[in-house]
Amino acid sequence: MSNFEMTKWVQIKGLVKKGYGVASGKAKDPRFPSGTIEMQKPFFQSRGLDLSNYFPGTINIYIAPHKYEIKQAKYTFRNVKWSAEPAEDFSFCDCKIWLKEGESQSGLIYYPHPETKPEHFQSPDTLEVITSFIGELKYGDELIIAVNSEQINIESERI
Repeated sequence: MSNFEMTKWVQIKGLVKKGYGVASGKAKDPRFPSGTIEMQKPFFQSRGLDLSNYFPGTINIYIAPHKYEIKQAKYTFRNVKWSAEPAEDFSFCDCKIWLKEGESQSGLIYYPHPETKPEHFQSPDTLEVITSFIGELKYGDELIIAVNSEQINIESERI
């Protein structure tokens, strides 16, 4: 990666936290038997985003005292009617995560727009990340996440 490209990336520490379990299907919600991500994949695929190499669930990364705001997502899909629920808008931004020294994985920040999402809201200090399966990951693990500053803004809370 060139120095120019590196300047676009902002790194912060985060903690893996438990989510609702609906993205992966762990919640056993009868509306989403295989999980929301697995159900949404074909709709994103038809719009140009192939998630077939990603685990069908999200890693919830708690970044407080920071919070985030989407600036210019890599992908934004409007009015996605993927279930019996109302249609939703989704955005995806590039990210990288480091679990251990030197080991990184590319992924996408998964952002269902709260104004179109019926339930299971995330706070602005929690990023949902889609990446390939990471077997050793557990709740409470600390990691580093890097986001593209042209796509997403990371702010520190002011006291």
